[in-house]
Amino acid sequence: MSAQPDGPYGPLIPMPELTPDALRAAVAQIAPSRVPALTRHLFEATTNAQRTQSLAPLRAFVHSWATFVAVERHPQRAARLRELERIVDEGTEDPTEAVDEIRRIREAAEAEAGL
Repeated sequence: MSAQPDGPYGPLIPMPELTPDALRAAVAQIAPSRVPALTRHLFEATTNAQRTQSLAPLRAFVHSWATFVAVERHPQRAARLRELERIVDEGTEDPTEAVDEIRRIREAAEAEAGL
């Protein structure tokens, strides 16, 4: 696991290894209400990987949940992402700047996760 500085308080948890078990443990710590969604996604990814004889569904699972953890382990970044997503979803403002910032947040999270 590797930690990235997040202002004076730092991240809630270190960045976990990119394995289903490590990601599940991280999600259980920072967003326990999301564990059922992770479990469903892992079951679907495993089933699809077996059906298609491809690792792509499992890679997509790891990518999705590693990005989620990389965002959520920094509470301010997670709150900002939710606010930006709200702006886009409501459709009452020009979403261009919000979409650009969402992209930057996700790219930074992917880089932090080593994706």
